[in-house]
Amino acid sequence: MTAEGPGEVAAPAVRPVRVLLADDQPLLRTGFRMVLGAQGDIDVVGEAGDGVEAVNLARRLLPDVVLMDVRMPRMDGVAATRAIVESRLPVRVLVLTTFDLDEYVVGALRAGASGFLAKDVPADDLVTAIRTVAAGEAVVGPRILKRLLDRFAAALPDPHETRPPALATLTEREREVLVQVARGLSNAEIAKKLSVSETTIKTHVGHVLTKLGLRDRVQAVVLAYESGLVRPGA
Repeated sequence: MTAEGPGEVAAPAVRPVRVLLADDQPLLRTGFRMVLGAQGDIDVVGEAGDGVEAVNLARRLLPDVVLMDVRMPRMDGVAATRAIVESRLPVRVLVLTTFDLDEYVVGALRAGASGFLAKDVPADDLVTAIRTVAAGEAVVGPRILKRLLDRFAAALPDPHETRPPALATLTEREREVLVQVARGLSNAEIAKKLSVSETTIKTHVGHVLTKLGLRDRVQAVVLAYESGLVRPGA
């Protein structure tokens, strides 16, 4: 053991990310627990077998992230997500689904989910997504986002139609940043593309979310496509 010298301050201990698993299949919960348990900075604090139990445990345990299945008995993942978000708990929800259930994506995101991944996502990507969501960012698996946009492309408004008035409150640069966010670029990638600092982009993103009354980047992506500001394939 090395003693601290005069004037040295010990680094503060980093609290692990507390995760609640919500899935009606015990074997899947066991698999997730094994994957996450191998991470030194993630702590699985509870398991729920249905949506009602997930909401109750979220209120009692206050995890940082709920890993939420979509299809569960008594209350599905979309309704459970909405209940958690409307309770204004300091809890974020990362939704998992099988690939044939992408009709639930919009409902889950509108309910306030901070992320959406396919259940067959690689373990490393799942761990990264949990850390990202816990840090206050949002995650949507690229394959799911592509299927979502392809599926709803026909329902998107004509880009020449009048767009939501809220978009008019954005500056030209903020609109430009919103377009890049909707195309899936990270802050670092947008900064490089626009030749500005990453801190500047982070500030612009914050202004966009505030002006449009959005919770996070995922909702910004949905609004950008729903409003016709960005269109699939453009």
